[in-house]
Amino acid sequence: MLHAVVKLCCGISYPHLRSMAGLQRTAVAVIGQEITHLQPWGQIQHHMRTHAGLNYNEPRPEDAKPVPMKEDQLFYVQQGQEAMRKALSMLQDKEEWKVEITENNGDVICSKVMPGARKVFRLEAVLEAGVDELYDLLFVRVEEMHKWNPGIQHIKVLKHIGPETIVTHEVSAETAGNLIGQRDFLSVRHSCKQKSRVYLGGAAIQLDSFPPQAGFVRAEDGPGCIIIQALDGDTRRSHFTWLLNMDVKGWLPKSIVNQALPRAQLDFTRHLRRHLTAGATLG
Repeated sequence: MLHAVVKLCCGISYPHLRSMAGLQRTAVAVIGQEITHLQPWGQIQHHMRTHAGLNYNEPRPEDAKPVPMKEDQLFYVQQGQEAMRKALSMLQDKEEWKVEITENNGDVICSKVMPGARKVFRLEAVLEAGVDELYDLLFVRVEEMHKWNPGIQHIKVLKHIGPETIVTHEVSAETAGNLIGQRDFLSVRHSCKQKSRVYLGGAAIQLDSFPPQAGFVRAEDGPGCIIIQALDGDTRRSHFTWLLNMDVKGWLPKSIVNQALPRAQLDFTRHLRRHLTAGATLG
């Protein structure tokens, strides 16, 4: 999820890298705990009790009744939950991650080669924003993302399945220097709130009513996710983990794709930071 964009790479001092490595170890430990608590994912909180408008960790009032889901709605929820479970499992596996890019601001991107020889990329960063603000930008108001991210032409929510699951169509923008070129994506996206953390997961999905669009190569997200976690003692800053897992399709060499995707993560994070700074200035 959260695909389209491309660029950049810098250096990082050893103290910065050591500090970020500590954050990474903490994040991985937390992920392991959450997988233990949330499995089996299909049973999480009795089939999405937040259809009654509640967060996952809030007790449900006696008079609150869950809204029953239709069979097709349950299918999308289960697809989103399964994508999240698989993505968290990838992050929990600490073996064979290799540092790809380090930045002066402390951002680190690592990669791992998965079965089938496809690389996945993990970005670790600290953002000057609270968990709720980032959740609002990246999930609730996902259709507005093109306003601050020039790498995206548009995102349209095709289906709302309760407050935690959506189906989206996304088109990447024609930007200068885009090594991959324009792509469109059809994805199921799922969110989950756990106390001071938010999980955003997703994967490609197919809809007979929305076939590949003329003039675009339809890329596919593998299971991927974003984890937003409040930093201890500072509700205005968040640790941001992004697992990018994508098949861009087409006939591009793997070497080009494996250069473009981590740079795309850096580009996205740069635009997000710029938007957060602009919002703070206006506020």
